[in-house]
Amino acid sequence: MDAQNKIGNIPKRQNITTGIMCVAGIALNLILYSIVETLELPLYLNTVGTVSVAALGGYLPGILVGFLTNVISSISDPNSLYYGFLNVLIALCAAYMAKHGWFERIRGIIGAGIVFALIGGGAGAFIPWFLDDIVIDGGIGAVIYGTGHFSPAVSNLLSCLIADLADKAITVIVVAGLLHILPGWLHSFCGFNIWMQNPDSVHTENEKDGTYTRVMSLRTKVLLMLIFTFTVVVVAISVISMSVYRKSVVSEYAHLAQGTATAAASIIDGDMVNEYLETAGDAPGYDETMNMLTTIRSGTEDLEYLYAYKIQEDGCHVVFDVDTEETEGSVTGSVVPFDPGFSEYIPELLRGYKIDPIITNDSYGYLLTVYQPVYDSNNNTVCYVGADVDMGNLIAEERSFLMEMLSILIGFFILLGSFVMWLTDYNIIYPLKAVTAEADTNSNIADSQDKIDDNVREIRRIDIHTGDELEALYNSFCQMTLNQAEQLRNIRRLSNSTVRMQDGLIITMADMVENRDSDTGAHIQKTAAYVKIIVEGLKRKGYYAEKITPKFMSDVVRSAPLHDVGKINIPDEVLNKPGKLTDEEFEIMKTHTTAGKRIMEHAISTVEGDNYLKEARNMAAYHHERWDGKGYPEGLHGEVIPLAARIMAVADVFDALTSPRVYKPAFPFEKALSIIEEGRGTQFDPKCIEVFMESLDEVKVILRKYNNQEM
Repeated sequence: MDAQNKIGNIPKRQNITTGIMCVAGIALNLILYSIVETLELPLYLNTVGTVSVAALGGYLPGILVGFLTNVISSISDPNSLYYGFLNVLIALCAAYMAKHGWFERIRGIIGAGIVFALIGGGAGAFIPWFLDDIVIDGGIGAVIYGTGHFSPAVSNLLSCLIADLADKAITVIVVAGLLHILPGWLHSFCGFNIWMQNPDSVHTENEKDGTYTRVMSLRTKVLLMLIFTFTVVVVAISVISMSVYRKSVVSEYAHLAQGTATAAASIIDGDMVNEYLETAGDAPGYDETMNMLTTIRSGTEDLEYLYAYKIQEDGCHVVFDVDTEETEGSVTGSVVPFDPGFSEYIPELLRGYKIDPIITNDSYGYLLTVYQPVYDSNNNTVCYVGADVDMGNLIAEERSFLMEMLSILIGFFILLGSFVMWLTDYNIIYPLKAVTAEADTNSNIADSQDKIDDNVREIRRIDIHTGDELEALYNSFCQMTLNQAEQLRNIRRLSNSTVRMQDGLIITMADMVENRDSDTGAHIQKTAAYVKIIVEGLKRKGYYAEKITPKFMSDVVRSAPLHDVGKINIPDEVLNKPGKLTDEEFEIMKTHTTAGKRIMEHAISTVEGDNYLKEARNMAAYHHERWDGKGYPEGLHGEVIPLAARIMAVADVFDALTSPRVYKPAFPFEKALSIIEEGRGTQFDPKCIEVFMESLDEVKVILRKYNNQEM
């Protein structure tokens, strides 16, 4: 099996396992809920599967189980849809808690139970309140309400919280036990996965994203975009849906009222209306008509009022008014004032015209009214049958519709959002994080060609397979890093060649001086070795940390052989004089420092940029300066003297003491050390002397190598 097939099989096995787990979670929710319903227990246990799957498989499987559980439950119990988004929220919280170890600690288990109870009981109690459907029919709620201290809504809230706390406590304990029993390796197979990169790079999925972003991460931007889009869509859908729903229900109510009014008008004898009014209902046929109207009224559940009015200038003269158990009808012949909502229709009613349904909200309530004319034998309008439908029912139905719609939309959005974030993570975020991590590593290892080559291999091992522009970008990045590594390799070769050429130039120039001086056998090699010992000691002790960089150390050691380059200008009779120099001759000898400075500055001017010859100039010019300011050529003192020159001063004097000259023999090792020690703080930098004296073992190795001197 090739590598790509191996990579592809891992997510395939994971997804099969997770699919089975999701089905089992849904079944567990439904079975446990059916059991507690059958036993009439004050529990639900319909989130055990949701929390278990979320804890094992993460956000998407948990949300899927929570959402589908309520969708399936709604087949037998439509109210389940109202609570669908609560199960989805619990799944989100459970996945977060499992990821952060809540179910592994007692405090976390208690906290999880409380959070789930607040979601299921607290938010769940809001739904009946919103629907104005709070019923206190026994149990804990009845006890709380019976105290007389709480309203029905608060009593329902407290009872829901208490019941849900017990329910979620059992749920959390079951899930925590399940996580404890199951082996840890099983968790890696309990999550939907479409990771098509090298499996070794999957660790980036679980790492905290420490990548710097100017404002927010790409994942946050995608999430905010989803939230914004969903909010706009939900608001638009809600407004449009509620408008269409209201029109549909109003049309249905109007049709109901119109049919009832038409039926009622058909049984009223228009020729008898005036007699009914004159006799206050004591006329032949009145009682029979009233009974039929009562039958019509009782047969229509949503009808609030049914009556017949004769419209005149002074008001509505009651012909018939069918009373109900809740309302007492008006007396036939009495006059009812016009409602303000009918003021614009009064002229048409007085003329006997038919009017459209009217919606009013006045002393009689929020009503939809239909007026149907009653005609006499001459086809004249003698009165109107009025049928009123209570619009309060419409408001309740609108609330129910809105809650059901929002519950489904929120649950579906969370499921869809989780799916989109899941796709975004595996197709964009995780591959980008893997490449970014290796790119950051690449930017921090430019000093090592081997590490750069290893990083290029690591980048290629990610092997992104998203099949889109990101994969193309990754392939371009791989090619770029490979080309960069080769370019750096070529640059290093050229740089190394240049360094060797420069080092050769230094040695050649130093040899030119040494060959003229009969007393400086191996002087440049030994002083360079002592300089290396001192500068490494200073670095080790942390002295002059801001100055002693790797470049400074390299420059000082490489340019040390040029510290006496100025002696090229000293006459042979002075340079190689076997005896003590006269004052005039010593002044001539001292000029080798200024001559060396001029030579180095001339060399520096021919080479652009910062280079090692600047430290060579400092050593050539100032290695005879003293810490106390009594040296030459400028009488500098303390740290005003360049550090490279202070280091060279110790190395130069120690080699002069331990090497034979035409005018003196070599001093013994201990004697040379005592002289060097005496110069601490007067002739030499105390820190340089300190690290030199701490490195005597290395100093002895140099003496044995070049002086054949026994220690």
